[in-house]
Amino acid sequence: MSVELPGDGPAVPGLRERKKERTRRTIRVEAFRLFREQGYGETTIEQIAAAAEVSPSTFFRYFPTKDQLVLADDLDPLMIEALRAQPLDVAPLTAFRNAAAGVFANLPEAEVAFEQERQALLYHVPELRSAIGAEFERSIELMAGMLAERMGRDPMDFEVRVATGAIAGAALAIGTTSPLNAENLTRALDFLEAGLPLGKTEPTERP
Repeated sequence: MSVELPGDGPAVPGLRERKKERTRRTIRVEAFRLFREQGYGETTIEQIAAAAEVSPSTFFRYFPTKDQLVLADDLDPLMIEALRAQPLDVAPLTAFRNAAAGVFANLPEAEVAFEQERQALLYHVPELRSAIGAEFERSIELMAGMLAERMGRDPMDFEVRVATGAIAGAALAIGTTSPLNAENLTRALDFLEAGLPLGKTEPTERP
């Protein structure tokens, strides 16, 4: 089984693609503003469309549901590119840790804040709790494809699935209690790579 990764092949956005990305970004920014001001459950798609100055039908061309507006992860293509740039002689978990740290280190501050707000919505808004399972499965499929490509294995390989499940689970656990940033991701992946030495080291304070 092969998994098609987003971002395969050359990507040189033209004027139309840049305009579409601006519209998509405006919809999300305005939606998040409304979520902050009046709550996720109280915000309608019609209100989001009006704030972004688009029609509801245009909203649906970018996001099939309000949930998908929050679930969409814009860091996926960046992570794929960063992982592919890691030397092949680097261990898989180390490569993933380095890629994640590099992506967050190069994100503008506003983008980091946006991603942290997205994670906070996903894990703490009751109406979105049912979507966490789908997000967990999506993350496993994406990372399995990334690691399988790197290692020359099948995405359904047992060890690939276990490793990606551990990484996705670590990210999920971080998101429920701490900011999802380079420092916390690095700390979690270091802990996984060390073999989960729980109780063998002194606990450190959470950032």
